[in-house]
Amino acid sequence: MVNSTLADILPKVKSSSPEPRRRGRRTGESGTRDAILAAARERFGAVGYGAARVRDIAADAGVDPALVHYFFGTKDALFTAALELPYNPAEVLASALPGDPEGFGERLATALVEAWSRPGASSALAALLRAAAAHEPTGTATREFVETVMIPTLAGAAAPDEPDLRAAQAASQIIGFMFTRFVFEVAPASTVPLEEVAPRLGALLRHTLRG
Repeated sequence: MVNSTLADILPKVKSSSPEPRRRGRRTGESGTRDAILAAARERFGAVGYGAARVRDIAADAGVDPALVHYFFGTKDALFTAALELPYNPAEVLASALPGDPEGFGERLATALVEAWSRPGASSALAALLRAAAAHEPTGTATREFVETVMIPTLAGAAAPDEPDLRAAQAASQIIGFMFTRFVFEVAPASTVPLEEVAPRLGALLRHTLRG
């Protein structure tokens, strides 16, 4: 699956400033941009959107703050670019649908764990979840993704009695686990190997969705 940016997944989160004009290509531009993105991803994931300062991200990347503005223009634009996930959440959800509905919970848990295990996924998820709680545009867009993509997909595999409610409860279990592991880092949820998470989470989702 192709990489998915926050702008792809949550289309309402957009920079209010146009892309800055470039005056030619600087030597090492690609490496510098990647270093800034990596530093931003870690900083946003550690302290959230509000507390992350451009000058601190620049220091983490070992560059002048002016270069951050040169490449990204605004903090919002940097935030959107930094939250590039190594997977598309909508595709992960959809990939688990084919097959017996009774096994959907286990298939989804396995797909989620595989996605969360990819390089860079933990810090990007932490940054997204922190921002969803503290950054209003991100929170609104995240809610819309849950309401328009996540819950309908889960409801499609739920038992016929109150499928939307079952789907909402399953979504809260998935999101709650992500907060517990990637944001709050509560043990043992934050320390158990991810491969051990799949069967437990899968059984929980199966019970919630199918009864």
